[in-house]
Amino acid sequence: MKRIEAACICQVLHFQLKDGEEQEYGSKRVRQEVSHYKESLDRARTKYKILEETVLQDGSIRIRIIKQYNQSPVGDYLN
Repeated sequence: MKRIEAACICQVLHFQLKDGEEQEYGSKRVRQEVSHYKESLDRARTKYKILEETVLQDGSIRIRIIKQYNQSPVGDYLN
């Protein structure tokens, strides 16, 4: 029998401005979207670790994240 001892997923998320959107307004909306994403992870009690968060020149944000896969134990992935 096999059992999952630890599982995480590594993602690179790119929160982009909408086409034709003013950069100042768009970058504000993107920051709000990133904040909402983090809050949703916290509300769902998903364990995660942000490895890198980069604000690009156009105001978009790229995040490298390791997060819990389903409700599996995370083991040493988030240390």
